[in-house]
Amino acid sequence: MEQIGIVHDAWALLESELAEQGYELIEVEYILVNGAMTLRLYIDREAGVNVDDCANASRLVSAILDQSDFIGIEYILEVSSPGIERPIRKPDDFLRFVGKSVKIKTVTPIEGRRRYSGTLNGFEDGLIGVEVDGEVHKIHIENVKKAKLDL
Repeated sequence: MEQIGIVHDAWALLESELAEQGYELIEVEYILVNGAMTLRLYIDREAGVNVDDCANASRLVSAILDQSDFIGIEYILEVSSPGIERPIRKPDDFLRFVGKSVKIKTVTPIEGRRRYSGTLNGFEDGLIGVEVDGEVHKIHIENVKKAKLDL
């Protein structure tokens, strides 16, 4: 299974299970780290995430992944907090963090540009507004490769 499919399936399988335990699934990555494939999950919750939360979520997720066995090869599971540079990817995230500094990378360039570093100024009809040097740029959420807070 390719990386994008694994990330998609992990979201579908784990998001609601983690939510039932009070955790928000922030991001899923399936990447090569030090020669080993790694499934990395970022979780958060209202009161923040500590080491015990990560350990509890890891045990829950591990059991679900072992039962489903959709990855099919050996991998390392990592569960962590999103940290200061919190990934943002869902429409609700873009609404929640209006007024915050962000960094956004696009899949395809917009007027020759793929990287934006500025202030998130809105989200409407699938378009993210980011103000860079006094100019507002509109980026469709489907064109976002990566977005994170820049605190």
